[in-house]
Amino acid sequence: MTTLIQYGWNEFHAEHYNHHPKDRLLPGRVISVKGFRYLLMTEKGELEAEVSGKLLYGNAVEDIPKVGDWILFADFDSIGYITDVLPRTNALVRREAGSESALQVLASNIDAALIVQGLDRDFNVMRLDRYIVQIIACGIRPVIILNKADLAVDPEAFVKEVADLKHGCPINLCSTLTGSGIDVIRYDVLEKFKTYILVGSSGAGKSSIVNALMSEVVQRTGDLSDFSQKGKHTTSTRNLFRLCNGSLIIDTPGMREFGMTSISDDKTTDLFPVISQFSAGCRFNDCTHMGEAGCAVIAAVNCGELDEVIYRSYLKLIKEQKRFGMSAADKKREGRQMGKMVREAKVYRKRFKGG
Repeated sequence: MTTLIQYGWNEFHAEHYNHHPKDRLLPGRVISVKGFRYLLMTEKGELEAEVSGKLLYGNAVEDIPKVGDWILFADFDSIGYITDVLPRTNALVRREAGSESALQVLASNIDAALIVQGLDRDFNVMRLDRYIVQIIACGIRPVIILNKADLAVDPEAFVKEVADLKHGCPINLCSTLTGSGIDVIRYDVLEKFKTYILVGSSGAGKSSIVNALMSEVVQRTGDLSDFSQKGKHTTSTRNLFRLCNGSLIIDTPGMREFGMTSISDDKTTDLFPVISQFSAGCRFNDCTHMGEAGCAVIAAVNCGELDEVIYRSYLKLIKEQKRFGMSAADKKREGRQMGKMVREAKVYRKRFKGG
C-alpha cells in the first residue's frame, strides 16, 4: 500500500476496507473527475475508470464519487470499474448555486481548507467569514491565505481585519509574483500525506499558488481583465495533486457563491466564537440574539464592544442556514407525500383490476 499511503491512505480507510465484503475489489483514490471520466490513483499508479450504473443511478448526487473519495474498483487492466465509495472522514459541501436545498460536494477526506483571497478587489472579509463558517461546519480546519501581498500598501492591516473575526485561523501572507510567503506555506503549513483543498473566488490566485508550490506549471492560469481583475481562463475542474513535500492539494474552480448549509444548534457557538464571547451573559440559555430581552450580544453591539458588521454577518449566515434546513425538510416531506400517493395509486389500481 506504499503508493496509497503517499496519497493519504490511513487507518480509518484501511479499517473500512478490511470490513467490506470486497470480493477481489481494490481500493483507489479519485484524483480527477471530468464529466463521466474518473482518474484514480491506485497501488499500480494512475488508472482511468468509470462508475457502475448501480452506484451512479442508485444514489443521491452527493454520494456519487468525488475528488478525494476512496473507492473500491474492479481492475480490468486498461480501465477500472468503480462499484463502491468508502465512508468519508468529511466532505466540503455548499448549497448548490441556484437551489434552496440541494447540496454540492466539492471534495472529500480533507485535512484542511486553504481559503485564498487576493489583496486587491477580491478581498472581502464578510465573504471570508462565510467560507470559514461553512468549512468549520463541515468538520474541516480552515487556513487563510492572503495572496497578492505585493499589491497592498499595508498587508498587516488585512491580517488584523481577518483576525478580528476571532475564528483563530492561521493567517498567511504570500505573493506568487515575488515568491514571498510560498516557502512558509510549503514547509510550515502543508504536511506530508495530508490533504488540502484550495477555495476562493476566480482571480484570487489559487492555480498560481499550486504552480508555485509545485515549482512547475501544472494548472492553466489566465490573464486578468484590466477592467474586472477577474481570471479569464482559470481552473474548470477539481484535481488532486501530490506536491514535492509529500502533501496533497486539491484545486477548485472559482466560486461566485458559497451557499451555506444547515447546522445543528449545538454547533452554533463553535462557528461564531466572537458571538459566543458575549452570549454567556444572555438572560436565556436558548437566546438566538435576534431581539430577545436581556440579550448580551445585542447589548455588546449597542455599546460598541461588538462590531455591528460582524453581528449583521452572523444574522445573515444563521438565517441562510436555517432557511436551507427548512428547505431540505420540505423536500423530504414532499418526497414522503409523493411516496404515499404512489402507494395509494397502486392499491387503487389493484382494486380496480380486481373489480
